[in-house]
Parts: sequence; structure tokens; C-alpha cells
Amino acid sequence: MIADDKILREQLVETLRGGQAHANIVDAVKDFPPEHYGSRPKGAPYSAWQLLEHIRIALNDILDFSTNPRYAALNWPGDYWPKQDAPPKLSDWDASFNAISADLEAFESLIRNPESNLYARIPWGDGQTLLREVLLVIDHNSYHIGQLVMLRKELGDWKG
Repeated sequence: MIADDKILREQLVETLRGGQAHANIVDAVKDFPPEHYGSRPKGAPYSAWQLLEHIRIALNDILDFSTNPRYAALNWPGDYWPKQDAPPKLSDWDASFNAISADLEAFESLIRNPESNLYARIPWGDGQTLLREVLLVIDHNSYHIGQLVMLRKELGDWKG
């Protein structure tokens, strides 16, 4: 690993965690009122539950693609979005958030590992690299975290 690669890896981890130019996932869901997990303010295409679950599903899918030679693609869009506005059980909210946290930690470990080649094409992909997948996660998460924040604002519950 060259010195510049170490700096890149550190920056990727920091950006993956979010919060530099926007809210991070922790802040976006911290103290989210359970009575609003399934709420959709007028014009909102998704509820907070649907956004949180979509982040979890997509993140896990990208992690699986990045690390699993037997990766099987999900069907778009049906497999990436929950049908229900609210979690089946209140505890599903925490389980979803905890799964996101675990997958983000797995990505951080992958990025920090000097044996992980950021630039090599993923053999079972069609040109993707680990670097591209990390950037995809950063972009995807920030977009939907922004939607969560906007939803909270619409619900009158954003204190950030």
C-alpha cells in the first residue's frame, strides 16, 4: 500500500461514516419517534421505515456483491423496497439500524485492509471495483439519509 492509498482509505472511511457535509445515519434516526416510522407526509413517496429498510437492503446487497463470488443479484425494484409503510414490529426498526451499522463496519474493515485492492475489477462483476462500490454506498446512503432528514422536517421532528 502506498502512502497516498492510505490517505485515500482514511478519507473513504470518514466519508462512509457521513456527517462531514450532511447528516449521518445515526443522527438521521436518533430518537426518531416510533409513531412516525410509517408516516408519509403529504407528497412523500416513502415512509421513514421504507427509507431505512431500503438503505439496509441496498447496503447489504452492495457488500455482498463486493465480497461474495457467489453473489446473486436482487430484483430491481421489488427486492430493494419494503412493501409496508411501517415495520411489522417496533423492534424491526432497531434491527434494521443495527444491520446497517454492522454492514458499514464491514465495509470499513474492507477499506482499511491493505490486502483489499481498491482498484482491481471484481471478478464476478462487469467492470466494478471495490473503490466504485464504496463510492456507490457513500452516494446512495447520503441521498436517502437526506430524504430521512427531509421527512423528519416535514413531520416537525428534526432538531439538527
